[in-house]
Order: sequence, then C-alpha cells, then structure tokens
Amino acid sequence: MDGGRLGVSGAGSVLQTLGARLGLAALLSGLTAVLLVVLSGHDPVAAVQALAAGAFGTRSLIGAGLDRSTPYLLAGVGVALCFRAGIINIGAEGQIAVGGLGATAAALGAPVGSPVAAITLALIAGALAGAAWSGLAALLHLVRGVHEVLATLLLNFVALLLVQLLLAGPLGQAGAGFLQSPRFPPSARLPRLPLLDVHLGFPLAVLAAAGGTVLLWRTRLGFGLRVLGASRSAARYAGFRPPVLTMLVMLLAGALAGLAGAIEILGLHRRLVEGFSNGFGFRAVTVALLGLLEPVLVVPAALFVGFMEAGALSMQREVGVPTAMVTVLEGLTVLYVLAATSRRGLR
Repeated sequence: MDGGRLGVSGAGSVLQTLGARLGLAALLSGLTAVLLVVLSGHDPVAAVQALAAGAFGTRSLIGAGLDRSTPYLLAGVGVALCFRAGIINIGAEGQIAVGGLGATAAALGAPVGSPVAAITLALIAGALAGAAWSGLAALLHLVRGVHEVLATLLLNFVALLLVQLLLAGPLGQAGAGFLQSPRFPPSARLPRLPLLDVHLGFPLAVLAAAGGTVLLWRTRLGFGLRVLGASRSAARYAGFRPPVLTMLVMLLAGALAGLAGAIEILGLHRRLVEGFSNGFGFRAVTVALLGLLEPVLVVPAALFVGFMEAGALSMQREVGVPTAMVTVLEGLTVLYVLAATSRRGLR
C-alpha cells in the first residue's frame, strides 16, 4: 500500500512539474510575441486584439479557424504515432496531396447519388491513397534500407508533381486560369454543421485523435509502438516484429494524412487545386511536437496553430504586423515546449 501511494505521489509530482514547465513555456512564448511586435515597431496590445478578432470575432471566423485546424489535427496524430514508435515520418505533405487526389478520383470518376455513399467513398479513397503513399516509403526503408527521413521527404515532392501532372491532364478543367479539377457534384461535398459553421471533417478529426489515444495506451499494437520507440531490441524480446510495427504505423499515419487531404478538398475547395496541401505536412510535425506526441493533446495544439494562422491576416491588415511573425512564434513555442518537457529536465 505504501509503495502504491508513493507511486501515485511520484506520478502526481511529475505531472505538477510538467504543468509548471508548460505554464512557463506559454509565458515565455507570450512575452516573446510581445517583444517581437514591439521590435517591429507596432503596438502589441492592438496586435493581440486584431489577432483575437480575426480568429474569434464571429461565428464564421471561428468555423474558419476550426476548418484550418482540421488537416493539422489529422496529420499531426499520424506523425505523433510514428514519432512514438521511433519512426521519423515527415511525409505527411505528400500523403495529404495524394489523399486529395484519391478523393477527387472517387468523387469525379464514380459519382454516387446518395451523399452518404459518395462522401464515404471519397473519404475512404483518400485514406487508402495516403496509406499507399506512406507504405511506399516504408517499403523503401524496410526492403532497400533507405532512411525513412529521406524516403518520406523525397516522396513529398513526387506527390506534388504527380498532382500537377494529373491536373494538367485527365483530372484538369479545360480553360481554367490555373491547375484545378472540375467542381465536385453536390453529393460529394462535406456538409457544414450549423452551430459553429464548420465542416464535418473537424469532429471526424477529433474522433481520430481520441481513437489514436485509445490505440496508443489501450491496445497491444499501441504498447508495441511505445516499446519500439524506446528500444528495438526490447520490442523483439517482447515478441514484436519491428518491421511489421513500422509498416503498420506508417500505413496508419498515411491513412490519417490522406483523410486530411480528402476532407480539405471535399469540405473547403470542393475541387482539387494545385498546391492545396502546401505546408500542411510540415505544420503537422509542429503540431505533433506541441502536443507532446500524445494524440489527445494534438487537439489543442492543432487549434492553437490553426487559430493563430486564422487571425494572422487580420493582424497584418489592421496593425501591419507581417503574417510571418506567427510562423516565427510557432517555431519558438515549439522550442519552449520541448525545452520545458525534456526528460532530463523532469528527472
């Protein structure tokens, strides 16, 4: 009994320390933001007010922030699971792109009258396309010994070029000013929820984050991924096969990123547009790190990044602070959080 109490007390102490350090990281991030705005020659109070108004000023603006957070959330959960397994997957950018490609092929190539069937088919097609793309990177890593960082990074560029090629060919709309597909039929467009004016993809992304937490902490596969991330030899000793775990987590991450791409074009653009995924995959890495590689914590991290970016345009328009300041602040926040939650610092 005493040992149990000591264990609970020790865990509580670690959580208190972690909370204090995260609070310090948030404080330092806020102070840095104020300092940067002052150094740029602008009023920090007016900048914060403009940022908040641009992100939360109206119901439609809140919905826009949630829409913007959705791909970061889905792809960030996949990246977090890979990182937990010791697999450095930075290919979400390409997986999102081919996910949008797969959803477009389903929406335009196999039109279905029922909205439920059409949307389901397009989402599944996007997830499968993303999984296939990440599976290709996993095969290059497992069969040919290509490092996963190199494989996933280079396949990002291949995916973006593939989307351009197909939009310039069979999927493109003739006479358009830039590369884009025809508009999807109404049955293949994600509906919007009236309460917050957000498309259906956001609650699906939150469910995916909850499912990722359950998988990581309540399943044998999740246990295997955590052991693999700690020690490959320990994973083998525990009866797991590291190549199988690597392939499974890469397929899962790719499916989530592909689903993010499908949701983005079905819910917002309602057609495939060249470059729609630019920056999403790399922001997903930021979101995963801000969420401490915990799927459920990726939710507030994605909301933070999404609403910061949603309010950045208002801050630039009203105060003159460049939107690039938000990107700088995101990077510094990641550094503060990582420094605050380093394992060495919590011992």
